[in-house]
Amino acid sequence: MRIAVDAMGGDKAPREIVAGAILAAKAWPDYKIVLVGEQNLVRAELDKHPDVPKTVTVHHAGSFIRMDESASLAIRKKKDASVSICADLAREGMVDAFVTAGHTGAAVVASTLKLRLLDGIERPGIGILLPTLGTPTLLIDVGANIDPKPLHLYQYAMMGDVYFRYILRKNRPSVGILNIGEEETKGTEHIKEAHQLLNKSKLHFLGNVEGRDIFAGTVDIVVCDGFVGNVVLKVSESIAGVIGKLLKQQLRKNPMTMLGAILAKPAFDALKKEIDYSEYGGAPLLGVDGVCIISHGSSDARAIKNAIRVASEFVKYEINQHILEAVQSHQEEES
Repeated sequence: MRIAVDAMGGDKAPREIVAGAILAAKAWPDYKIVLVGEQNLVRAELDKHPDVPKTVTVHHAGSFIRMDESASLAIRKKKDASVSICADLAREGMVDAFVTAGHTGAAVVASTLKLRLLDGIERPGIGILLPTLGTPTLLIDVGANIDPKPLHLYQYAMMGDVYFRYILRKNRPSVGILNIGEEETKGTEHIKEAHQLLNKSKLHFLGNVEGRDIFAGTVDIVVCDGFVGNVVLKVSESIAGVIGKLLKQQLRKNPMTMLGAILAKPAFDALKKEIDYSEYGGAPLLGVDGVCIISHGSSDARAIKNAIRVASEFVKYEINQHILEAVQSHQEEES
């Protein structure tokens, strides 16, 4: 397994990115991990760690893309940017997948331009697993395409179905379209048309679902446009952080509640782990002819390690091949 990691992408790059790559290399000795970034900076970080596995190597990149830069313009201008070189390595077959915690738009543009889309797929979509009361829910799209057509939403559901079946090992996962109500008459014209497409498909389509269904675990895959999906994701992260702080404030108010907090610490620790994005590692960019895993911008070493695991699972279970089979099956249904 050969995985490139964008060492310059993320709020804590290159420190946490390098540390995460080392953790992954030690956990999975058969992985070959290529850290892509300014070689002097990356090697300086590597030198801070004892016993760096020989499976970790460095590939020089002369620049990186800042978060305030235009994605499409930066990818075209900065040929030597770290995320761009990661995509080049994947296109040339030098690596099986790549991971980045940098500019999401740049990762999408680089992957789409350099790796191209899978045959039959019109737009890529970022799918992210969110914690629920049961099995995690896959939300797609969370930022790759803010103005999808009905067919794009249908293809998100199809790709999500494949990912859920082969990664989460659940046969016939349920699918819903995020809407403002469960009635078929609700929503924009695009959502109504997508509803009709999914209703006629062989997918386990439940119809429209609302925001409250995402974390209730009542549906496995929730489809939406990238604008709405990104808002849902950011609001969810914010709420989780605020609730944690409010809970600490209340528990510190008097000795009795503090004692209760100490006794309940194992439960709090388990809950924190359950909702921690770093446990999920990264979100796959579904639909491109390659493997790109997009991690949270504030990813720490543990999140990068888990993102590398997600990338390896994507390759291992041949997700793209199964997506192509699903596309072909859909085309046969249409003909």
